[in-house]
Amino acid sequence: MKATEKTRKPAVSGRFYPSDPEELRKLIRELYRRETSRFKELGDINLVGGIVPHAGYVYSGHHAIHFFEMARRYTPDFDTAVIFCPNHGGWGPGVSLDNSSYWSSPLGKVEVDRDFYPYLDLEASGEAHEFEHSAEVMLPMLQYFFSHDFKILPVSIWDQTPEQATTLSLKLLSANKRLEKKLLFIASTDFSHYVSVDSGKAFDDRVLEKIRKFDIKGVCHEVEEKNISVCGYGPIMTLLSLGKLLYAHPEFQILRRGHSGEVIPSDEVVHYLSAIVYSKAMDV
Repeated sequence: MKATEKTRKPAVSGRFYPSDPEELRKLIRELYRRETSRFKELGDINLVGGIVPHAGYVYSGHHAIHFFEMARRYTPDFDTAVIFCPNHGGWGPGVSLDNSSYWSSPLGKVEVDRDFYPYLDLEASGEAHEFEHSAEVMLPMLQYFFSHDFKILPVSIWDQTPEQATTLSLKLLSANKRLEKKLLFIASTDFSHYVSVDSGKAFDDRVLEKIRKFDIKGVCHEVEEKNISVCGYGPIMTLLSLGKLLYAHPEFQILRRGHSGEVIPSDEVVHYLSAIVYSKAMDV
């Protein structure tokens, strides 16, 4: 590694997931074993990417595992995982790349795909990513499921608007016309926070109705006007925009849905789901 290259160290290792590599692998294996019977069969599809929760693995890992299994089946040889994440701390610019060259986890290091940087016209800010967990928790899952030499492109989104989602998706696809890489898109988000099971489901159903229709403005309207605490609606809108740009008839499928009360019963829970955006194989 050159002296000028920087590695982002994990911020939530030991809290959101085990810091010991063997314990981490063991936890993911156990999550996989528990969920195997629930995995969906979708036939021949083109996978764009998916929505993945970013809470601690104990709470949301059994949801997240469904997306990574689908990615293993349908994009086993992707070049770069583009991880759209919300900016919980509000540090840095509205949309930000990272200024690191590598990200590390207990399972090793992965290179950041800086090939995209010259074409995206986005600032690279360490502030936006240094302590943000919502992209970081995707890395050990990716490393566990994929052994090939892939890269990551973390994109922090604080400016969560339909316009920003459309602009970002257009920039990425324009850049990739030059780079010609096989991309896997991840929209990192949890859904309603610290509400009852029933009210959270009702809130989230309103947002999901718009997601199913690929109604990007509708997603933003529901979240903001109804004050629904879906933290990563910017990443969701960007993923939907990519689906619409890539395919004439994109589709949306929930893989697993639930909440933190399934692990520790509570009157106030956080809601999670994993889902994919895809097209039928003939939709090119």
